[in-house]
Amino acid sequence: MAQAKINAKMNDASKGKFSRTLSMADRSGRLLESLDQIETRVEALREEATAMEQERECLIEMIQCIQNSQEMRSVCDGEREELSLTASRLLGRTLTVSISVDTIRNDQQEEALKKATAIIDEIAGKVLEDMEGARKRLQALHAACVTDAPPVPLDQKFQSVVISCALEDQKKIKRRLETLIRNMHNAEKTIKIMDNQKVDHSSLTNGK
Repeated sequence: MAQAKINAKMNDASKGKFSRTLSMADRSGRLLESLDQIETRVEALREEATAMEQERECLIEMIQCIQNSQEMRSVCDGEREELSLTASRLLGRTLTVSISVDTIRNDQQEEALKKATAIIDEIAGKVLEDMEGARKRLQALHAACVTDAPPVPLDQKFQSVVISCALEDQKKIKRRLETLIRNMHNAEKTIKIMDNQKVDHSSLTNGK
């Protein structure tokens, strides 16, 4: 009889322990599910912030292109002044928007980013000295950042540096190179237009 009571108590204790274990498992599962949902929202937040950061860069570039465009030079002084003031106001408002998405990097990725940035900065600093040479070098760097077969030779040394960077930094490096190449292309077009106008003006003067 006594043994039966002992066995019954042991069974009750086992059932209680088993119930608590299930409860803890359920609680842990709910917490894990909540964290998974939060992680999804965190990644969505970072993606949206990155998209906003890119939109800010795009707007700044568009405004600066208008400010330096041939169309801006071709309008009368009064209209050009009004357009310049509007462009400056929009640029100022755009610059008031501050967006920062920090990238988590290890020491190797940090060092690789510094090297990649230094290489690009060096070329960008020599654009005015040799625009054609700088453009070709920037295209070679950009070719090292794309997966498709590039139409120009790629810089293999730079490619090895970029591969060592964090994935988010790789995307930013590629975007920066694209912006630099695009700005150089626009600058070359402006120079050619101004040079043609100079030639036309000289021809008219000689004709007189």
